[in-house]
Amino acid sequence: VQLFCCQLTTDFFSGAERFSLNNAADPDVGTNSVKNYHLSASDNFAIEIQTGRDGTKFADLVLKRALDREQQAVHNLILTAVDGGVPTRTGTASIIVRVLDVNDNAPSFDKDQYVVDVMENSPIGSLVIKLNATDLDEGSNSDITYSYSLYTSERTQMMFNLNPENGEIRVKEMINYEDLKLYEMEVIASDKGPTSLSGQCRVTIQVTDMNDNHPEISIKSFQSPVKENVATDTVIAVVSVSDKDSGDNGQVDLHIPENMPFKLRESSDNYYELVVSEPLDREKVPEYEITFTVTDRGSPPLCDNETMTLELLDVNDNVPQFSQSFYTIRVMENNAPGSLLSSLTAFDPDLHENQYLVYFIIEKEIANTSMSMLFSINPENGNLYALKTFDYEIEKEFLFHIEARDSGSPPLSSNVTVHIIIVDQNDNAPVIVSPWRAHGSVVEEKIPRSTDKGSLVAKVIALDTDSVHNSRITYQFLQVTDASLFSLDQYNGEIRTMRMFSYKDSRHHRLVVVAKDNGQPALSATVTIKLLTMPLEYDIFSDINLYLVIGLASVSFLLLITILVTIVLKCQKPKHSKTAPPSRNSVISERNSTIADSTLVSNDAYWYSLFLAETRKGKLVVRQPVPKGSRYIVSSIPRGTGLSETSDSAASTLQVGLQLICVFFFFDMP
Repeated sequence: VQLFCCQLTTDFFSGAERFSLNNAADPDVGTNSVKNYHLSASDNFAIEIQTGRDGTKFADLVLKRALDREQQAVHNLILTAVDGGVPTRTGTASIIVRVLDVNDNAPSFDKDQYVVDVMENSPIGSLVIKLNATDLDEGSNSDITYSYSLYTSERTQMMFNLNPENGEIRVKEMINYEDLKLYEMEVIASDKGPTSLSGQCRVTIQVTDMNDNHPEISIKSFQSPVKENVATDTVIAVVSVSDKDSGDNGQVDLHIPENMPFKLRESSDNYYELVVSEPLDREKVPEYEITFTVTDRGSPPLCDNETMTLELLDVNDNVPQFSQSFYTIRVMENNAPGSLLSSLTAFDPDLHENQYLVYFIIEKEIANTSMSMLFSINPENGNLYALKTFDYEIEKEFLFHIEARDSGSPPLSSNVTVHIIIVDQNDNAPVIVSPWRAHGSVVEEKIPRSTDKGSLVAKVIALDTDSVHNSRITYQFLQVTDASLFSLDQYNGEIRTMRMFSYKDSRHHRLVVVAKDNGQPALSATVTIKLLTMPLEYDIFSDINLYLVIGLASVSFLLLITILVTIVLKCQKPKHSKTAPPSRNSVISERNSTIADSTLVSNDAYWYSLFLAETRKGKLVVRQPVPKGSRYIVSSIPRGTGLSETSDSAASTLQVGLQLICVFFFFDMP
């Protein structure tokens, strides 16, 4: 029996398809020849036995149902021929049926839809996905090509390249998440069979966002300049922020620099208001550089900033300010009228008309004289001028106020106190007031020749109306007959004997004393004292006897005066004088008195000196206190002159009486 082989086209079936098989050959004849055929079990094939005219048996292979090459490409059958002899003999033949492919299978994908994530900004050419369609056919029927369907947009086809041979989808152009977040495409897989079959799938490409976009700031409104007194919570600017990224990459935060009088207030989604949070002061900060900074929450975060300048407009909120709260200006007396004394400039930190200042002297009268008659101020620059010449001996100081007023609306002003001090010049020479010179500058004095060493001969007193510094007076001998006999104290002007007189000394002595002040240059005055020493025979009493007599006389007189004063105080009744009585400070003097016919204000040195001089002339010297101070009024009257009645109280009379007692008691002593 021969091996039989045949090829069938896959899926071919048209009723009971028959395939003739070669007959089995059996050399026997008759009943011993081939009688029957048997086919191995098969779901697809069967045999039909045919008898020829000559009685020969042969078999046809009958296809019972359609074949599917993709399920079974080869069928192996065994055909057995059986003869009719006894015992029967058989012969077998192997039938190999190879099923030929037909394009009956379309290409297919693993999934109907693919979802792929791709990072934006992926490099061009990077692989997105490799599609793999399969075709159960073989040969050209299983060769597949890939292509976009008509439902794939041109933009998608421009962004991604599809390899038709292997189904790879690669990045064709730079992907930007902010342009398009999702791409959808339909890919067709077609085989190359005579009648092409195809399959398709949908591919969705999701673009993954990267933090590649900086957040953006947009100034929607901005108010500048604003007045410095703008109320708090006033809206200065409206700002919006945005970020094209997504997720945390698109979440943004807006900030401004710290330590600024502003704050951000969110008004709506991604909209912020810049408001005033603290009072503004242009004089401290005239303008603000406000920087808005927006930062996203990506990793790493990206930021952007925008700067704007806020200018402040001035308002008149500052008063003029002087550099000092009190000005002390020293002016030398004998100044020229119109001379500049000082510049009293004030400062106003405001601007423009709020800064323009005008200066005034606040009117004040002194001794019926207005300040504007004495001083003048330039209203534009504050220069202060003197309008007259000042004399220290008449006017020593002035106190007034200067006002500085700005030109704002309403105007603001401030004032400052000005103290003008007139500075003394040495423009007055000393005046010798003691010893008194009735005629010319020569004074004649008499002293006993028995005068002891150190006795006070005379006291020169000079007064200077200049100030303390310029009125300090020193005394010197300009001329002296015998320098070994007399000494002069340069500070108090006392002339004393340096030794006792001898019979050899001249009776006449000439002393010229100069009184010089302390000014620059110094001024001076002189006095000539002629001393006449009395002969020794005139000295009736010895020193001891003279002291005793004077002491007894003084005590007796003191007792007498005390009794008289007591009687007067008890018996005196107030009487109204027809004529006005002399004042307590009046002076009764004679032409030959050693003091002027006027009241003198004395110090202790002058008082003491006057005692010595006046007692020798038989005068009473009275020193009474000035009513408003601790200084004294010195008056001289003859001893024989009585006091006039006055309306003074008993206390005043007693005071005068006691002073007289003190005078006699003191000056009757050696």
